[in-house]
Amino acid sequence: MFVYEKQLQYPVRIKNTNPALAKLIITQYGGPDGELGASTRYLSQRFTMPLPELKATLTDVGTEELNHLEMIGAIVYQLTRDLSEEQIREAGFDQYFVEHTAGVYPASASGMPFNAAALAVKGDPITDLHESLAAEQKARTTYDNILRFCDDPDVIDPIRFLRAREVVHYQRFGENLRLLTDKLDSKNFYAFNPSYDKRCFKK
Repeated sequence: MFVYEKQLQYPVRIKNTNPALAKLIITQYGGPDGELGASTRYLSQRFTMPLPELKATLTDVGTEELNHLEMIGAIVYQLTRDLSEEQIREAGFDQYFVEHTAGVYPASASGMPFNAAALAVKGDPITDLHESLAAEQKARTTYDNILRFCDDPDVIDPIRFLRAREVVHYQRFGENLRLLTDKLDSKNFYAFNPSYDKRCFKK
């Protein structure tokens, strides 16, 4: 069960519109390494984790990523509110505008709509934790790239916060992977479905 607090995890207060920057940042809303994919990935991976500690971490991080999705949506909205036709044309925002007006639509910076194929849920805890580690690094790299194109301190501040959280999540997943492998031995390192393993992986 989730408890919803009606506030962002970190404040977003952007004074100046910038649709060109919004086109880049929206990739963290619905791009392949964005927050929508992250929250869905972790909240799906948690079901097949064999240890309660692993389930708890994926639930915690997946829930936090939902708040990050809300933050990115707020950033994109505030960067595109009350645009003039001239601003839309000059920023090259017209292609997005013609399909979505100024709605916050889950897509990548290149305009590709969100696709669940970006998620990786294998049901094997080692595989899924490695995927989670990679996902956090990819998101951190994307935030690094966004910061390279951003000179508005009102935007830089929450983006830096989000980037820092990706680093923390990476560390937590690393701790979980070590916890998992410490509890395994050579006979069950990759075996979590013994009935299948007897058929498929004979010595």
